[in-house]
Amino acid sequence: MGARPGIQITGPPLPANTSVSRQPLRLAVFTPDGYTSGMIVLTNTGGVAMTNSFLIADETARQAVLFDAPDHTVAPLLETATARGWELTGLWLTHGHFDHFADHAVVRQKFPGARILLHALDQPKARQPEAQTRLFGLPLVIPPLVADAGLTDNQELKIGSLAVVALHTPGHSPGHVAYYFPQEQLLVGGDLIIGGSIGRTDLPDSDPRQMQASVRRVMSLPGATRLLGGHGQPTTLRQEQEHNLLVQELLA
Repeated sequence: MGARPGIQITGPPLPANTSVSRQPLRLAVFTPDGYTSGMIVLTNTGGVAMTNSFLIADETARQAVLFDAPDHTVAPLLETATARGWELTGLWLTHGHFDHFADHAVVRQKFPGARILLHALDQPKARQPEAQTRLFGLPLVIPPLVADAGLTDNQELKIGSLAVVALHTPGHSPGHVAYYFPQEQLLVGGDLIIGGSIGRTDLPDSDPRQMQASVRRVMSLPGATRLLGGHGQPTTLRQEQEHNLLVQELLA
């Protein structure tokens, strides 16, 4: 992991006299060349599994979406959204494992109008988080999550003017979804490919064969696509193809 400085934001400065938590937010992608003008990507990492949460905004439209909500992690991202005057329109989850939605109630309290999206196949376990915390022996208390809507494969979504496509990528979890920004060649990939590795397939509802198909599907996207995984540092699909031995094995 590289050095993690204080809050870094592209675009106009924060309004004067704004108070924002100094927890170590960082730019998720350090070279934003090629992004749509006004697109901002911030991340904070935390929780018991060191899980990434991404705040992606269209600064021009002043709209933003939070991708995943790990425990004890989302508050500084929400503070930044408020400080910049962004409307948080949604919490879009990659899947229903506890470390990706544990802070959902924090998001609801701060932005009650934000719609929570989760694939239907992962909604049952999100409604019973205590089953997961018992499985892993964790002392977390997570409120049950009831999503506002499900997701379908190739569903088209929007953040302001930013076009997003939901890709159903099961394997690590039956309802796992990756979010692809085709114009920006950016993929919020969840726990499919996570910087030199892939998501676990030894969990009760994982499926190694589906994982292989999902990895192959995602790796058919342009190699320059920036990959924001659920854990670890940003990478690109080309880097994963060249250096990730597990991805290479699944592609063989």
